[in-house]
Amino acid sequence: MINRRIVMAGLAAGALAASVSGAFAQDWKAKYPELVFATIPDENASGVNDRYAPFTAYLSKELGTKVTLRIAQDYAAVIEGQKAGQIHIALYGPASYARAYMNGAKIEPIAMQVNLDGTKGYYSVFYVKKDSPYQKIEDLKGKNIGLVDPNSTSGNNVPRFALDKMGINPDTFFGKLIYTGSHENAVIALGQGTVDVAANWWNDEQESMLIRMDRKGMAKASDYRIIFKSDQIVNSPIATLTDMPADLRKSIRDAVFAFADKDPEGFKKMTDGKQQNFAPTSHKDYEPIVDLNKFVDQLRKKSS
Repeated sequence: MINRRIVMAGLAAGALAASVSGAFAQDWKAKYPELVFATIPDENASGVNDRYAPFTAYLSKELGTKVTLRIAQDYAAVIEGQKAGQIHIALYGPASYARAYMNGAKIEPIAMQVNLDGTKGYYSVFYVKKDSPYQKIEDLKGKNIGLVDPNSTSGNNVPRFALDKMGINPDTFFGKLIYTGSHENAVIALGQGTVDVAANWWNDEQESMLIRMDRKGMAKASDYRIIFKSDQIVNSPIATLTDMPADLRKSIRDAVFAFADKDPEGFKKMTDGKQQNFAPTSHKDYEPIVDLNKFVDQLRKKSS
């Protein structure tokens, strides 16, 4: 026979645990009445807002506290924002995450983007105009090159690594090196003739920044061709501040992984329907990118 006293004691203990758990939740909500999400600016400000506004609205609903989307002017703004503790959740490129980590930001990657085919990597490519005479990088000596941002993986660090392997110093080989600020701007600069070759990201034949721009009517993908493709790069992470309460960090993690199921339209808006649900990740996945950043830092010192 079940002892009534034991049952009542168990119920009381459960109520106490729930009360304590609720108190902890209220504690972090009092300390964090607003959370800030930011992403590196792949696109222009309106594009970033359109893509990520549904995600921040979803997070607000799931976490029960206001989540604000911050439109960053450049990659460094996201890095410095997390280092200062002013950006609680950030979607990075691999190199910008590694740079934030190297600069002392107290962060951890919690989720990684996954391609439609289940792979977890992408590539850096060099585009030229389809009707240009250039067939390989060596053909572009004295011409202008467009890189994206000093903290971009596919738009700067991997291109510099690849060029070094070819024996090319981009700061002296090309007539002019222009940082365009975003991947969209790199394609625009190439289209307008400001640069003769431009670095960018490319997943596969179905998805790239160029294809995204084609879908939006900003560029015609068939007007360009690839003359170089890198080895595969690990996909981009979402990172959170490690000094936030453990239950808040768990709630964020749970919400991120549930996004595709709980808000499929919002997830489709964020990914253009070109990604699977996020996968778990850790800093270990990005240690090779830390090494890449260090290598590129050394290249800069040699050329300065």
